[in-house]
Amino acid sequence: MLTENPHLTTLDRLGGWWGLVGTGAPQVVFALLTTVTSLPVTAGVSLAVAVALGIVRKARGEPTSTALGGVLGVGVAAGIAVWTGSASDYFLVGIVGSLVCLVPVAGSLVIRRPVTGLVWNAIHGGGHAWRDDRVSRRAHTVATTAAAAMFATRAAVSGWLWWIDSTGGLALARIVLGVPLTAVVAIVVFWAFRRTTNRLVTPARVASQRGPR
Repeated sequence: MLTENPHLTTLDRLGGWWGLVGTGAPQVVFALLTTVTSLPVTAGVSLAVAVALGIVRKARGEPTSTALGGVLGVGVAAGIAVWTGSASDYFLVGIVGSLVCLVPVAGSLVIRRPVTGLVWNAIHGGGHAWRDDRVSRRAHTVATTAAAAMFATRAAVSGWLWWIDSTGGLALARIVLGVPLTAVVAIVVFWAFRRTTNRLVTPARVASQRGPR
């Protein structure tokens, strides 16, 4: 979840450098090894890399859910690839995940309740009429549109590469459309969060601190 701590960099919010390595390394290893060794060995080495990185991230003090989540994701992906006998199917989980995320995010735009605004409101107690504030509503429309575009791009590009059975292309797409694209969207969402907070929360907080005159 995005926070509004101004001292956190975008890299911090994405898990730092170890978060970047943990996201991309298993996919790169898988894509490289699949051309020189058997699929079960490739899947096993990829999973081993994910486990090693998960241990390092846990040792560095990251939440267990974060460290374990990456390992489970690679484990499921590797299992599917071995089960189907297709190296490209290693990336199928990510494609399906993008589609699953795209549906509610895009749907929230259709019904004019941008999901980033709903999340912001929930974080701040759920009692703010952010949809009645035109500037806030517009900011969250932009942020939610950015998120929807990210999921749609990932699904479309990776889906096409999966269709043509390009394992190397899928690995490259996973890296390029992973953390870098997420960072861009995170900046837009953080901007929308701060904009809404400055309009709806900060003025009320200042007024309450001043007290009645």
